[in-house]
Amino acid sequence: MTVSVRYDIGPAVHQGAGLARYAERLAVHLRRDQAAAVDLRLFYNAHSGHTVPESLGSVPADTIALGQYAWRLSVLASQLARRPYAPVSRLVAQQTQPPALYHATEHLLPYLRTPTVLTVHDLIFERYPEHHTRRNTWFLKVGMRLFARAADAIIAVSRHTQRDLVELYGVAPAKIHVIYEGIDAGFRPAGEAEVATVAARYSPARPYLLMVGTLEPRKNHAVALHALARLKAAGLPHRLVIAGGRGWLFEPIRRLVDELGLADDVIFGGYVPAADLPALYTGAACVLLPSLYEGFGFPVLEAMACAAPVVCSNVSSLPEVAGDAALLVDPHDPVALADAVALVLTQPALADAMRALGPPQAACFRWESCAAETAALYHAVAADGP
Repeated sequence: MTVSVRYDIGPAVHQGAGLARYAERLAVHLRRDQAAAVDLRLFYNAHSGHTVPESLGSVPADTIALGQYAWRLSVLASQLARRPYAPVSRLVAQQTQPPALYHATEHLLPYLRTPTVLTVHDLIFERYPEHHTRRNTWFLKVGMRLFARAADAIIAVSRHTQRDLVELYGVAPAKIHVIYEGIDAGFRPAGEAEVATVAARYSPARPYLLMVGTLEPRKNHAVALHALARLKAAGLPHRLVIAGGRGWLFEPIRRLVDELGLADDVIFGGYVPAADLPALYTGAACVLLPSLYEGFGFPVLEAMACAAPVVCSNVSSLPEVAGDAALLVDPHDPVALADAVALVLTQPALADAMRALGPPQAACFRWESCAAETAALYHAVAADGP
């Protein structure tokens, strides 16, 4: 039997970072690997001039055209009123192969009569509301309880997110299905020549530590900078390369660099092209992710796949992703972070062991598996009916 799925590709159209990658990669693998089980048709709100990624250009897609906030608020209103959201209901009804269902790949689920699957990436706005804008926090605090209640099944991208849903919202554990995300095939150790070329672009003539991700408070760059200051005081020559676009509240981090006297030791690399990332990871003496909260933690997975030693937080989903291949530290403790990084930098045997452990750990997370488990869930939900 084939299940007809109306799939919200909006995150991959309008966003970047983890949500976009999830929506795009899962759709690609559902289309490529699960075509016999899933009849996939894309949907998104065309509130800008953006379109679906090139990798999905051949997949049928339909749109509505609302402003971003009008779309979000009208979806929320449909849940508050418990009335089917007509623009999406009509599209789902057009599916040619029943049974049909709707998959909300981000935290935005219209009220529908047809079966629905909701992917929950994290509940950061509940645990750390100060790390979201006030408007977004309000919307998610009101909406997510409704979305989680309305969904017929929930995909959690980590066991930590599953626990948060149970603890904070009282969602029945049986309703939540942990389906891990995957690693892109392009993330693997790069050759020496490529590493040298890319490293020279970001940290010429000096070894470097690496952080990858949008510059925003929960990524905890401040603790990383304090740790770097300790490493510099100990005489270590490494720079810290920070790769990622500027998020909100970036300026305090920029000022902290100057206050700590690290202007010559911190490189803000900005957005790094995807083609450069494997070599940048491979060439790093150590990759840091001292985040306060991660729903999944792609940079840890990417770094391990490229055989880079990793030091990351011991909270949220990161221990699940890192396994035994990384050193885990308290993200609130810059001394612990500096000490762990110093171990990697000064003990070659430890660094070599971590480089060997990383790729097998990363290989446990595959988009093929994510797509297969998601397709199986679609069938189970469709069989149960609305």
